[in-house]
Amino acid sequence: MLAASLFALGAAASSNAASSDDQAKACRGDAIHFCAVHIPNKAKITACMKQHIDELSPACRAMFKGGKKGDDKAASQ
Repeated sequence: MLAASLFALGAAASSNAASSDDQAKACRGDAIHFCAVHIPNKAKITACMKQHIDELSPACRAMFKGGKKGDDKAASQ
């Protein structure tokens, strides 16, 4: 379940240079730390991660920089 959720998270991050495995590795710990209550809901995990963008590890944050920044917080609330 967690792997499938993180796969969707990686797809939502849409980084052209990183593979799904790279995205899952980069964000696994952050997803569990910040968004565990939303597992396995892929959309909620992605939204949760975006809400915590400034708190994510640098590697995970980089996965979300492919078009979206911390400014998403206000738009998603």
